[in-house]
Amino acid sequence: MSFDLAIIGGGPAGYVAAGRAGRAGLSVVLFEKNELGGVCLNEGCIPTKTLLYSAKMYEHACHSDKYGVMVQDASLDLGVVFKRKEKVVKKLVGGVRVQMRNASVEVVREHASLVSKGADGFVLSAGSETYSASNVLVCTGSEAVVPPIPGLREGLGSTVMTSREILLLPEKPQRLVVIGGGVIGMEFASFFNSLGTEVTVVEMMPKILGPMDGEISSMLQAQYEKKGVRFHLGCRVTAVEGNEVVFQTADGTESRVAGDRILVSVGRRAVVDGIGLENVGVELALNAAGRPFGIKVDAQMRTSVPGMYAAGDVTGFSMLAHTASREGEVAVNTILGREDRMRYNAVPGVVYTNPEVAGVGLTEEEAAAKGIAVEVLRLPMAYSGRFVAENERGEGLCKILVSEGVVVGVHMLGNPCSEVISAACVAIDKDLSVEALKSVIFPHPSVSEILKETLFG
Repeated sequence: MSFDLAIIGGGPAGYVAAGRAGRAGLSVVLFEKNELGGVCLNEGCIPTKTLLYSAKMYEHACHSDKYGVMVQDASLDLGVVFKRKEKVVKKLVGGVRVQMRNASVEVVREHASLVSKGADGFVLSAGSETYSASNVLVCTGSEAVVPPIPGLREGLGSTVMTSREILLLPEKPQRLVVIGGGVIGMEFASFFNSLGTEVTVVEMMPKILGPMDGEISSMLQAQYEKKGVRFHLGCRVTAVEGNEVVFQTADGTESRVAGDRILVSVGRRAVVDGIGLENVGVELALNAAGRPFGIKVDAQMRTSVPGMYAAGDVTGFSMLAHTASREGEVAVNTILGREDRMRYNAVPGVVYTNPEVAGVGLTEEEAAAKGIAVEVLRLPMAYSGRFVAENERGEGLCKILVSEGVVVGVHMLGNPCSEVISAACVAIDKDLSVEALKSVIFPHPSVSEILKETLFG
């Protein structure tokens, strides 16, 4: 069986690329050994956001008296919440199947690997079948990192869990220790805190949320400390002993914290093994220590092997579903001979806690590290009438970074900034000046008006 394009991996990069290529007239085969949608749809983005929305609804019910709505003895049924999560995932996976069928994409539910590359293209094997393709797009995604901490792997699957296993919990833990205060760790901390679980976050860095804006991260941490979440920052986990996490503080003191469950959430790594990359001689990207972290690509998502492309988490660069989808589009456009290139200057990052965090472009820390002089404009979210009307207990901030009259960064805390940030993405991607953005008419009343209000100060 011969195709114009073979895609390995049916996540956001793979299925989006398959749909675009199929509708453009290419013959496409998509290999996915598990469910279509990949980690994002089945184990990550969608399941967690479904859970977080239920948690947000529960919090609204508990505090609805602030809005004049009386709810007596509000409660949350975790079993029903998880069943709804499965229903949402099933519906969306079904939608992806329909998209593939409508684009005439052949979907093969098998693990695929590269066998060789010849003058006529690539040879791949999947199950008992052999396939050939003129072009190959690798979208094998990423997997959760489980560091070699004594006792951590031994407890995996019982007390210790990754983001995959914790989505299957039959009941809420009374105590949860989260190793890692990044996006995934904070979202699960938010969810279980809303349920009444005692949550402790242990993070090696001096702040939560990694590279996101420091001021916004600190504000979110302060809000969750008020909600009862405990944070141990600048602490290195040295061991897991049963249900206890042993860690060393910045001053070298050893400390311990116990939990009924321990969530390890310290990042993800590209899946590059077991797919035959060595059979075609593709070059891998190396970090500063000389270790491979993903497939090396250029701005058109081309690898070092002609006719072979890579997109999504497997490149090890920007491990976000929306980045992956765009990278898949760029790869397909390149195959079709259309001029396109990947830009990373306006990739948004969102944390779906309550309140939400969203940011795009440079942070103050990044600007300083690059020697870029920026003017920082700040305005509390309370300057938005819509925000005040819908967030009785909410606090928030909008920050806009300006360099030489152009918007280069926007960072926000407050609901629903995940929906507002897209306007900032357009402004940064198109290099809009402050004056140009000031002249845009925003709907009133809307939380998005905070962008314009912040510019005017």
